[in-house]
Amino acid sequence: MGSFRGVPIRVHFSLLVALPLLALSFSAALQQAAEAADVPPGALGGHPWAWGLAVAVGLFVSVLLHEMAHTFYALRHGGEVHGITLMIVGGVSELAEVPKRPRDEALMALVGPLTSLGLAVLLGAVTWGVHGLGLFQVQFALFTLAMLNAVLGVFNLLPAFPMDGGRIVRAALTPRLGMVRATKVAAGLGRVFAVAFGVWGLVTLNPFTLVVAFFVLMGAEGESRQVRMKALLERVRVEALMTPRMVGVDLDLSMQDAHWALRREHVGMLPVTSAGRPVGHVTWAAVQAVPEAQRGGYMVRDAMEDGVVAELSEDGWTALRRMAEARVPMMAVVDEEGLLAGTLDWNDIQRGMTRAEEAERSRPGWPRERTA
Repeated sequence: MGSFRGVPIRVHFSLLVALPLLALSFSAALQQAAEAADVPPGALGGHPWAWGLAVAVGLFVSVLLHEMAHTFYALRHGGEVHGITLMIVGGVSELAEVPKRPRDEALMALVGPLTSLGLAVLLGAVTWGVHGLGLFQVQFALFTLAMLNAVLGVFNLLPAFPMDGGRIVRAALTPRLGMVRATKVAAGLGRVFAVAFGVWGLVTLNPFTLVVAFFVLMGAEGESRQVRMKALLERVRVEALMTPRMVGVDLDLSMQDAHWALRREHVGMLPVTSAGRPVGHVTWAAVQAVPEAQRGGYMVRDAMEDGVVAELSEDGWTALRRMAEARVPMMAVVDEEGLLAGTLDWNDIQRGMTRAEEAERSRPGWPRERTA
């Protein structure tokens, strides 16, 4: 729906479910507060549902400002952010690369909760300022947003992944334990909090708390896996991961030739080459989209898509990131002269990780199991 310093801002479809539900909840709270304060319904200056929707939108604007603070600091200190996404449980900044220094990562994590707490103080001050002006609905909306921002700031300071407090814990532990072990500690705390949220949601019959527990658990597991994968793949070159492949599908061949090449190699995608250099890729879906009787007269150049290329000397993590950013399941690997040397897909990376883990376990001093 827009961008901030070149970073796209997206809205997840779950937000469209959350907004009307939150609007109904806040409108009911407004009516209850008005009754408790002896404010007649006609004095509210608008339908309660409209005010409830305004508070719900204000909440997600607050979440957006929280995430924008993370993004701003990360970009200023060597981080890389691919997007900000707003969803039913709040927002997330998609960090492709965190700042290099643990101190910068800790401060990047801290600025989000500080932004929320700062908004809480500001909105609280404005709430106090409009007191006595007869604007009960405005005062209610400001007070509710102030409280929600305070909760958002405090919740994100919990010392567990994927909350910001978990990143602060990891940054504090990294100099002593290293990135992988520090992440395991923070992710373990995240699992503990996820179980606690889940139990509380069951006891109180609160479905939203159960959803939060699920996202906290998935976030902790995902962060732990990603850091472990990064640590392994940064030590392995693409040359050791790839599937050697000297020949792709030539640019001037027909789609019938591409069909047989894909069947022969048992893959869903192959690089398209011109004079031995990769210029794109052709997929099984593209072949199937052409009627069988017409494949002989339909050329590969007309159906190929842009491809992603890695070099033999690159590390596996860099190649995986480029492949994920391009949203392709396979990339071509080229040698020093730019000629096709092989392909790299997710299966190659999984095999490479397995070999790297086995090599790590077999190093001297690593505890091993022994037969009884």
